[in-house]
Amino acid sequence: MSSAGEGLSRPLPEQVRLHVVEVAAQVLGSMAAAAVPPPLRGIARFDPRKRARLGGTPIAAQLETDKKFRELVAESLETAWPELVASLAEGTVPPAADPVLVAAAAYLTRPPGWPDLVEQARADLERSASVDTQREQAESRLREQLAAQRASAKEEVDRVREQLRAARAENADLRRKLHDVRERVKAAEERAAALEAETSEARSRAASANGAAETELRRLKERLADAERQLEASRRAAREGRSVEDARIRVLMDALQDAAAGLRKELALPTTISRPADYVTAVAPGEPSVSAVPARALANDDPQLLDQLLAIPNLHLIIDGYNVTKTGYPTLTLADQRARLLTGLGGLAVQARVEVTCVFDGAELNGPVQVSAPRGVRVMFSAPGEIADDLIRTLVRAEPPGRAIAVVSSDREVADSVRRMGARPVPSLLLLRRLGRG
Repeated sequence: MSSAGEGLSRPLPEQVRLHVVEVAAQVLGSMAAAAVPPPLRGIARFDPRKRARLGGTPIAAQLETDKKFRELVAESLETAWPELVASLAEGTVPPAADPVLVAAAAYLTRPPGWPDLVEQARADLERSASVDTQREQAESRLREQLAAQRASAKEEVDRVREQLRAARAENADLRRKLHDVRERVKAAEERAAALEAETSEARSRAASANGAAETELRRLKERLADAERQLEASRRAAREGRSVEDARIRVLMDALQDAAAGLRKELALPTTISRPADYVTAVAPGEPSVSAVPARALANDDPQLLDQLLAIPNLHLIIDGYNVTKTGYPTLTLADQRARLLTGLGGLAVQARVEVTCVFDGAELNGPVQVSAPRGVRVMFSAPGEIADDLIRTLVRAEPPGRAIAVVSSDREVADSVRRMGARPVPSLLLLRRLGRG
């Protein structure tokens, strides 16, 4: 947008230009047909969402050359931001004011020294762009550090695995040693049995020769004591070997468990669950064709009814999509109706933290329907040969007894049937009012 002759040495910053055009496009839509400047009459008939995008250049040119039209747009800005316009008229800029808004207001209202305000906003925007670039560089460095940490964690896991393999090999070696000790103990026990047999034989001979027998007996007792000490030592060695083995295995298992826990925390593995409504057969977007709610007694048209229901933990909110859209904005096309309703439901799902399912009648579908479902909102179409009312009843029946369910529909037949199944019906008008509040 050129500003020659108005005190600017350079065109308006692009962000300021887009904001000025957006404000002018809104004013253009509210002007009487006779008051619209002739070059913009064709643009005034555009859809509000396309007016600024498609007619930006003619609107900017008209603001530059048509003082009356610019002053009319400035009046709209004064109504929306009276404090800002008053401060600029006094020659001061409010603290923490948006540079884009300050420059747009200065350009439209033309207070004393307005070119300086525009240039100051240009400098602020350039500094902000520089800060954004530095932030992006910092984020890039952080991502590189994160990648390095992940690589380090992988190396640590590999090292622990190698230690585990070494521990297993050591464990196998210990088992072999334990087997050898057991074999030696068995042999010692066999030798002890043989010694006991020899002792018995010696005692028999001692009956005929006391002197020699007693001497031999003492010698045999000493040999038996040595054998018993050897046996006890062997048994003690076996017990100590098993104790050391168990301690080593326990230490290695604890180390492996700690490493696995650290890896699980580092990777931040997600946890997913399925809901009963996910198992109900329906036509998904893009493809071809309860127990009573424990709410305080309120009338169906009471504005507090829906707010009270949304406060119930784990509520499943089921919406009769076209019943709501044809009540709230019937003049839009079906695609625009779906888009407007789903946008509002996305915000409601984030605020209320409830399970939201929106059902549309898909019985007349001739092909895939492209729908961008917002986070937290499940979108379902009834299958050919099935109406949305039947799909809503199937969703209610699929829920477990005792779960809180609310069905938004002004269809009396739907409301009566879901009430009999334990769900709480809610008129469509209450949802429209709630979405209007934001």
